Amino acid sequence: MNDVIAGKADGTVEVYPVTMDQAWEIALAVFHWGGCETIEEHRTEGYMLTSTGGSFVTSGSLMGAWIEPEGDSKVKVTVVSKRRVAASIASGLSESSFQSRFAQAVDIIKSGANLPLQPPAPVE
Repeated sequence: MNDVIAGKADGTVEVYPVTMDQAWEIALAVFHWGGCETIEEHRTEGYMLTSTGGSFVTSGSLMGAWIEPEGDSKVKVTVVSKRRVAASIASGLSESSFQSRFAQAVDIIKSGANLPLQPPAPVE
């Protein structure tokens, strides 16, 4: 996890038109949708850490998401994903797939719906 925290500066960053509370809820949902294990929340510091288990394709990954205010009613979301085993080809939930799912969840919330427990179909 230290590599994830140290890698924040190199993470994938996007800005979304949601509140801090909404962004926190969305990040938790996206991690759950991605099959993440226990999520370690550091709300006062503005970040969360988690991991995915291995499968026949990947050895799993360690992930972190930082949520920071960005102007009026926007947040900056930085996500970092590191493979558990450096030689592994795939890492499970990637930074780009996290951000895609996050954007999808923003659209769901903005439509007035609640975030589903199960992952929605990916947006093409």
